Order: sequence, then structure tokens, then C-alpha cells
Amino acid sequence: MRSARAVARHTEGVTFRSSPEVIRRLLTETRTWAVVGCSPDPRRDSHRVARVLEGRGFTVTPVNPNADEVLGRRCYSSIADIPAGEHIDVVNIFRRSGQAGAHVDEAIARGARGVWMQLGVIDEAAAGRALEAGLDVVMDRCPAIELPRLAA
Repeated sequence: MRSARAVARHTEGVTFRSSPEVIRRLLTETRTWAVVGCSPDPRRDSHRVARVLEGRGFTVTPVNPNADEVLGRRCYSSIADIPAGEHIDVVNIFRRSGQAGAHVDEAIARGARGVWMQLGVIDEAAAGRALEAGLDVVMDRCPAIELPRLAA
């Protein structure tokens, strides 16, 4: 667990939380991502980002209570519904900011290594809970934008 001082320093602002070191760590040291709010509609950002992750060698587990299958993979209603045998490193959240906290709590309960809140998804309190639990946190960023930056 991180010290309260480290958590307070890490939660001072979105820019720090989304530090290049944390972004790099989650994009290079993890392989399995659950994408919460993953749409079966290929025109939706969540679908496109999940495809980008798959194209970069990540295993993507879609989470959407309104879909049975996305990207040719079984879709789960919640993080809690993903079988215990399926490892999840990062929970990527495509939900409104007001709904993100519940999914962050699911990621903590699941024992994920990190949470990634997409562009426009900001929940300071949930980020603080994740940090207190020892998870890496990225907020208001997109892995499909950050992945090419790593190669530059």
C-alpha cells in the first residue's frame, strides 16, 4: 500500500496521475485489459480502442451488460462476472465520470494492477481509492493515443 503522503501527492491533479511513467508502465508491462463499456458497434470509440489494444497484442475482455459478444469474444456484464481464472491487469473505463467509481471499485476488488479512465472520464475520489489500494491510475487519457507516443 502507498503512504497517505504519496497518495495525496499523486491525486493533486489529472496531469500527475497521468504521468508518462504510469502510462508507459501500464502500456508496456501489462497484457490483459477489461474494457468496461465496450460497444459492439464498430463506430464507437470503445470498440475502436479495444481493437487497437488487440492489434498491439493485448488480450481484451469486453464488459457491457447489454451485449453477449464483442470483438468475437464473450462479453461480461461486470468485472465481477469475469471468471476468476481470467487474469485482468488493467480495467479500462468507457463510462460517464459519475459511473466510473463503481468500476474502479470492481477493479480494486478484482486485484487489477491498474485502472485507466478514458478521455473525459474523471473521478478524483475513485482515483484516490485505487491509489490507496496500490493500483496505478491513468485518468482522462486514451491508450490508442498514448501507444503511438511510446514508439516515438
